[in-house]
Amino acid sequence: LQRNQFFTKAMIDWPNVTASSYEELDLKPEELQRSKCVLGFIPVIYYSVLLCVGVPVNILTAVALCRLACRTKKPLYYYLLAVTGSDILSQLFIIFVGFLLETAVFHRDVPTVLLHVVSAAEFAANHASIWSTVPLTVDRYVALCHPLLHRQISYPARARKIIAAVLVLSLTSGVPFFWWSDVWRDSHPPSALDAVLIWTHVTIIYFLPCSIFLVLNSLIIRKLKIRQRQQPCQEERGPPRRLGKTTAMLLALTSVFSVLWAPRTVVVIYHLYVSSVHQDWRVHLAYDLSNMLAMLNTAVNFFLYCFVSRPFRSVVRDIMLLRGGPLHPRRPLPQQQAPTNASNSSLYSGNNKRSQRDSTPLSPRRNRKPS
Repeated sequence: LQRNQFFTKAMIDWPNVTASSYEELDLKPEELQRSKCVLGFIPVIYYSVLLCVGVPVNILTAVALCRLACRTKKPLYYYLLAVTGSDILSQLFIIFVGFLLETAVFHRDVPTVLLHVVSAAEFAANHASIWSTVPLTVDRYVALCHPLLHRQISYPARARKIIAAVLVLSLTSGVPFFWWSDVWRDSHPPSALDAVLIWTHVTIIYFLPCSIFLVLNSLIIRKLKIRQRQQPCQEERGPPRRLGKTTAMLLALTSVFSVLWAPRTVVVIYHLYVSSVHQDWRVHLAYDLSNMLAMLNTAVNFFLYCFVSRPFRSVVRDIMLLRGGPLHPRRPLPQQQAPTNASNSSLYSGNNKRSQRDSTPLSPRRNRKPS
């Protein structure tokens, strides 16, 4: 009798039977067994390693980008710094608080309100990490395809305002996900609210940014090909390399994001319409693996920057060797000083430099002194 009870219990505990099988067994929703995590402790080990490697690497990236931004005053480094800061927030909220503390340590046995608050914070950090790349893409597109316009509208003060607006909108967009369902625990099928939140989520984190990346990157590549065909001049052999490296970095960032986040997008939609994570161990496994791939995106940018950018490698080397690099730019000489506001035209820049050269050697007393 005990043996029969054991085999009966094993059959009932076996997860991932279909909904029709549950109806045949006449089981209530609260009696349904949750699909088991096939990976066991592998996600805990993976996220622990990713957190221990990713946070120090991103902090090092942030310090290096801060030095480059202070030295060069280029909006590019401000946008990259925003991406790095958002990645750090994603690692802290999603990996450390969400996966390790709530799931691995407390087994999600915490107050429901706290779960929902952390969920909203996770989505906000996730949206900030992804959407910080969009202004960078737009800036590179304008720089390559409309260089005169880029000189007028792209400067550090405006970049900081754009970054602040993106962060505020990202934090605001995380508020509706306070009502995001726990796909691992909820036994009921996705509701209409779940469908709205899931489609909003995949649109914000994948479909909309990837569409922007695809369109702008295609225009950038097309523009570069046209330039290569039209200008084999010696004057422009230098600048295209620099622009090419920046473009290569942008293409690498957006391509890695598109590849790493695609599986999670597919699995979430599959969970909504085909089979839920709670019932099917295969969907559960796919959901765990896709989350692991998506979170890898928060730790790979450092290696992309090192591979593409020589100035970044140089600054990282100085930081690692504890060399004291200037955190603030040196004051340029008057004849080398350019206007800080890049919205001025090149003609105004030349007139400004000329006026500074002419007016610097003279003091106010000399001007009032009669000749």
